Amino acid sequence: MAATEETAYLAEELKKIEAWEKDQKQVWFWERLSRLPFMLLDRLTPKLIRDKLGDALGEVGRFLQTGGQYLVQQKSVLKLLQAAWIHSPNSVAKLPEERELNGEKAELTLEEAANLPLEIMDRTAEELTSRRVKFAAAQGATTGVGGVFTLAADIPMVLGLSLKVLQEMALCYGYDPRSEQERVFIVKCLQFASADIVGKKAVLEELAQFEQEDHAQQVFSQIQGWREVVQTYRDSFGWKKLFQLVPVAGILFGSISNKGTIEDVAEAGKMLYRKRRILARLK
Repeated sequence: MAATEETAYLAEELKKIEAWEKDQKQVWFWERLSRLPFMLLDRLTPKLIRDKLGDALGEVGRFLQTGGQYLVQQKSVLKLLQAAWIHSPNSVAKLPEERELNGEKAELTLEEAANLPLEIMDRTAEELTSRRVKFAAAQGATTGVGGVFTLAADIPMVLGLSLKVLQEMALCYGYDPRSEQERVFIVKCLQFASADIVGKKAVLEELAQFEQEDHAQQVFSQIQGWREVVQTYRDSFGWKKLFQLVPVAGILFGSISNKGTIEDVAEAGKMLYRKRRILARLK
């Protein structure tokens, strides 16, 4: 089984991703303005929240080193990819569900998933994004009930969901999130999703050379920058998280904030992994 996209099609899709990257480097005035209160917020942030941010920082470190508690199961994502391909009108190749292995239905492997058509990968990524965004909205509304008290629980929960979403995006495009290299790439995606214009440009420049072995090692040696992820991650909550500090009123704003955060993370993961897969096929 192998993907059969035309080079012209892949080149056109690559142009769309590059246009998206260019758009990501533009920061609206209100986004810059929303960052102003955070110097004051640092002083007013309750110790409970600061402690949780410290815990979140540690979780990112553990994820980089071992995957921690956030490694996803490949099986569910591969099943979605397999189902999408089987029900595709363009499906002509024989997939695992259509063959038997020792009398039982065989399952799609990650190596086979990497050769699926780009359209199938995109469709599965969009389906997973829709599911995770709905979950994030519900979770944000739940933790928004208690204001500052439940906000402490909200921070590590959203961070964990973000890491899992990015791993699912990796699997959709045929990459193994359990590998050390992919865990670095995932944290860079997380950093990109929450960075300002300068940070986004720097991350894109690093990831442009990510597939080169020597550069991959260099990125890993520079990963001390992952500490910035948690800081910018907190700041990205912006004014909406300030509203979440108010009990009850935080239900609406917590839902909106978490929904937007996961949408941004999923979009970044999808586009950056999609670009890697297209470049790999063009080569």
